[in-house]
Amino acid sequence: MTRAFHPSDPHAAPTANGLPYRVERRVLAGIPCLLELPPEGQDVQAVCLVHHGAWAAKEGKLGVYAALATRGTAVVIPDAPLHGERQADTPPGLNAREYVWESVRRSVAEAPALLDAVVELYSPVPTVAVGSSMGGYVALTLARTEARIGRAAALITSGVWHEPEVGRPELVRFLDEHRPNTHADDFPPTPLLLASGDSDPTFELDAHHVPTAQALRAAYARAGQSDHFNEQVFAGVGHYTSQGMRDAVVDFLTRTDVP
Repeated sequence: MTRAFHPSDPHAAPTANGLPYRVERRVLAGIPCLLELPPEGQDVQAVCLVHHGAWAAKEGKLGVYAALATRGTAVVIPDAPLHGERQADTPPGLNAREYVWESVRRSVAEAPALLDAVVELYSPVPTVAVGSSMGGYVALTLARTEARIGRAAALITSGVWHEPEVGRPELVRFLDEHRPNTHADDFPPTPLLLASGDSDPTFELDAHHVPTAQALRAAYARAGQSDHFNEQVFAGVGHYTSQGMRDAVVDFLTRTDVP
């Protein structure tokens, strides 16, 4: 239903930068999701998947990328497997690192069905992905494995994937098959943003961002597409998505002139 509002005192809808958007909850391919959508009557022109971090939930990302919704993008925020409304699915016996990687493995496995469900809602439209921390693992993997992801942003995360505490065979296999730093040549030509804070205690810059950026930069150079890889380091930022990172992601995901 489309409703007309008085321009001097419109409906008290959620806004980003003074522009309205809508919020819906849907279950897509069996996955509980929150959707931030353009205002009523405005077509969805693109989709952005937003993947949250470990021990978090979809609600924590509400509003972070809402500026995209005001620009015609449907922002789809799924609960990661074993998180939020899906905690009851957690198998017994996982240690902390296995819990993280089982969630990542399942996120990647269910991504095609989630994308199919999105297409049913909005028809095929350009689709991008962003993820932070654990969600960054997912975004990195989808950037190199899912052809429907046109560009991706991975924040406060790593491509090193050195996990001595992970012992379950299916998780070890996943790590070996998808470790970004050893499969960097699979990323081009997908435009990719890697963003980190220089004060992140979880993913220390020299141990994670630097080797990941080095591997990816070399891979894009070998492919003759150096301009498709972007990296940014934010001064003073720890293990969180800062406002500067958010703004960089929105700019990167909505660029139409150059990669």
